Amino acid sequence: MTTTERKLKVETNGLDVIDDAERRGSPRGLFWPWFGANVSVLGLSYGSFTLAFGISFWQALVAGVVGIVFSFLLCGFVAIAGKRGSAPTMLLSRAAFGVRGNRLPSAISWILTVGWETVLTALATLATGTVVKRLGWGDGTAASVIALIVVAVLIVGAGVLGFDAIMKLQTWITWITGVLTIVYVILVAGDVHWAAVSALPSGSAQQWIGALVFLMTGFGLGWVNAAADYSRYLPRSSSGRGVIGWTTFGASVAPLVLLVFGLLLAGSSPELSKAIGLDPIGALTTLLPLWFLVPFAIVAVLGLVGGAVLDIYSSGLALLSAGLRIPRPIAALIDGVLMVLGTIYIVFFSDGFLGQFQGFLVTLGVPVAAWCGVMLADVLLRRRDYAEQDLFDRAGRYGDVRVGPIALILVATAVGWGLVTNTSAGWLNWQGYLLEPFGLGGRDGSWAFANLGVLVALVLGFAVTLATKRRIRAQEAA
Repeated sequence: MTTTERKLKVETNGLDVIDDAERRGSPRGLFWPWFGANVSVLGLSYGSFTLAFGISFWQALVAGVVGIVFSFLLCGFVAIAGKRGSAPTMLLSRAAFGVRGNRLPSAISWILTVGWETVLTALATLATGTVVKRLGWGDGTAASVIALIVVAVLIVGAGVLGFDAIMKLQTWITWITGVLTIVYVILVAGDVHWAAVSALPSGSAQQWIGALVFLMTGFGLGWVNAAADYSRYLPRSSSGRGVIGWTTFGASVAPLVLLVFGLLLAGSSPELSKAIGLDPIGALTTLLPLWFLVPFAIVAVLGLVGGAVLDIYSSGLALLSAGLRIPRPIAALIDGVLMVLGTIYIVFFSDGFLGQFQGFLVTLGVPVAAWCGVMLADVLLRRRDYAEQDLFDRAGRYGDVRVGPIALILVATAVGWGLVTNTSAGWLNWQGYLLEPFGLGGRDGSWAFANLGVLVALVLGFAVTLATKRRIRAQEAA
């Protein structure tokens, strides 16, 4: 029986190890959740975000290809752990940090996923309000409230129901948003002016690196902490290369296409690019004829829901891994309440979306990159499947609190935050404290917006963990 043929019911699995009888499908099936989560028209807005770093179209294109594919490739490698261990990503992370020591990275993962689902829900709500105003049906406030209710019900409902509901929803989202996005591209293709795009001046190497890091944190690094949550349902005999390949391909293909077209649109119109910074989805409607506004609202909302659904499922699992002992559906419901409260603040009380968004991505991107480096090296060094019962046993081979990896996360994060800046978000002005001591020009120098801290944290976590080969061999021999 396939996933879509199964009768939908509330999934009771939380941090459980998935029994072999429940494992089904093939790596090819990973295409649907990953494509559905990343086919959002928000990918078009990333064209404007990327050009805002002051680089040319060709520089932005290279940064996009490298940043998107490489960051989702990291997700593919982490997804291997799910096949090996039959458990959620942040539970498998206990092998590196210890049973209780893993609560710190789990808490970071929870904050990241709740933040992302809130951002996506807010964007869906803002887009609906903009469409209603353009149609002349009111000031958009009432529509935003209704949109928030509908979107929240879809996201929280799927998150509570669990794996089967999400897989089915993502399949429908993939087809609907895929077709309507193609129609959008056709309708606005006339607004692309290659002469203006090709005339964009080139930026410095530091500006290009800043764009690259922003794209990595906005795409793959925002998903690495959830990468094994879906591959854990695959049979143990599934191809590792298939898991990596289908995860990377499914997640990357839509953002790549959308980013390229978004670069062409933003490069053709400085006014559109500026408007996207205030309302990333709604600004895209200014190019559309009135008759396509409702279909556009559908594709925008569904695409954002697709990403938020995966986030709320994984955020619930991260909350359990952080130590909260409640059923998984209740954890998803708690996250849903926080998501709605955060959305209300962003939509109705906050101004200047882009600056806060960039600050959120880069700030949380540093500790997540550090964790990702540790997890990647840990997965690479292991030759055997996880000892699943020991993932729950403080006296087992993985230990209770592993001081070394935890200290590594803290040190890599401290170094990373010292090498990033977020001047557009005032509450983050304290960052960048190492730019001057390291001879990089300080917070006003040429390296200030390269956000090297994310890359440094990733490399530090990976390189230092590679030196722990003996520890991992001892675990596997226990």
